[in-house]
Amino acid sequence: MQRMRKGFTLIELLIVVVIIGILAAIAIPKFANTKQQAYLATLKEDLRNLVTAEEAYFSDFTTYSNTLTTTQYNPSAGVTYTVTGASATGWAATATHIGLVGASIAGCHVAIGTSATTATQNEGSPYCP
Repeated sequence: MQRMRKGFTLIELLIVVVIIGILAAIAIPKFANTKQQAYLATLKEDLRNLVTAEEAYFSDFTTYSNTLTTTQYNPSAGVTYTVTGASATGWAATATHIGLVGASIAGCHVAIGTSATTATQNEGSPYCP
């Protein structure tokens, strides 16, 4: 007499759980890296927008601004900025994202004019070391 087998055995279920665990162990680090890259992309895009806002401010007042509110610029959520050295000859800004706390890259930098661009950075181009 033959028995009708319904369902899965314990061994079959354990094998499936182990396979899912292995796949998750591979996918989670890649997902974390993807989030970090997305935060960096947000910083770079915001810095490009800041360059545009500062240039618009400069065309109106022939000087750059240290204050974001005077440039009518609103950063993305979670992004903080520090604009330094704003004058008629240039400015520099550093941006950080709250999602990058503890990451290998803390933030990005951009500079225009005499405000210390490095040899590896093009003027007005965001640089994330």
